[in-house]
Amino acid sequence: MMKRPPAAPPNPDDPYSVTKASRIYFLPNLMTAGNLFCGFMAILQCIQARLAETSVTGQYGGSTSAEHYRYAVWFIFGAAAFDTLDGRLARMGGRESLFGAEFDSLADVISFGMAPALLMLYLIISPTQAQDYEWFRNIGWFVGFIYLLCAAMRLARFNVITNPYVRPGVKDSNKDFVGLPVPAAASTVAATVLFLLKLGEADRGLKSWALALPPLMLLVSFLMMSTVRYPSGKNVSMLTQTRLRPFVGFLVVIGLVVLYKEYAALGICLSYVFFGLLRYVRRGRPGIEHAEGPRPPANSV
Repeated sequence: MMKRPPAAPPNPDDPYSVTKASRIYFLPNLMTAGNLFCGFMAILQCIQARLAETSVTGQYGGSTSAEHYRYAVWFIFGAAAFDTLDGRLARMGGRESLFGAEFDSLADVISFGMAPALLMLYLIISPTQAQDYEWFRNIGWFVGFIYLLCAAMRLARFNVITNPYVRPGVKDSNKDFVGLPVPAAASTVAATVLFLLKLGEADRGLKSWALALPPLMLLVSFLMMSTVRYPSGKNVSMLTQTRLRPFVGFLVVIGLVVLYKEYAALGICLSYVFFGLLRYVRRGRPGIEHAEGPRPPANSV
């Protein structure tokens, strides 16, 4: 009876080997857990803001609805910071795994998909808004769902494009993101809410200011699913050098953010959104091969 040849030992460099694909690297995944925690807390703050709006005293847990919404905004910004750190730590230490990528995407759906959608939805169906603009009730949930849908599909597309099994041995030399990154979209929504809360402090209501939210949500939803390229900043590291003027300008921007955070945060987010869009229009619409990198050969799958 013929004996079967011994099975080849598993390749330790194969990203789809069970050992390497399921590795949980402590620091990157700890940052992802922080991202998920901030997303959960942002959703919790949105619910508490809604409870404060419907309470007799106008407060819940000792805070007004505006304060709860402001907390939700800062938790979304915190989630974006954690999301930046987990990718940086994974790349710096060469500790990227398929588990980490999937865990990061699941956390992003919560922090940058569900949380901003609820933030927008609860703001526009608040008692003040519902009284002045009843049509918000009919479109608010739909706009929020479209945003959440595009965010989830954007993350799924990113996982497919960067999957080593789809493009074995091929790395895109262009470090730009294809489509508006989900954290940037969520940060834009959060910065807009922070700006609206600042403007609404005078009359304790958002009123007509909240009219800017649904169009903005639809715009960033479209850009997330587009092929517009956005700079990723992956080339910036501890070894990156710069000149004196850009360095001083960066310090000035940080100072403005600290002093005028409500206005500076919105300005930075909108500048990033329209920078990629205007660059896309000036350069012309690229083909899908150029937008998402070279396609794998037909027999590579």
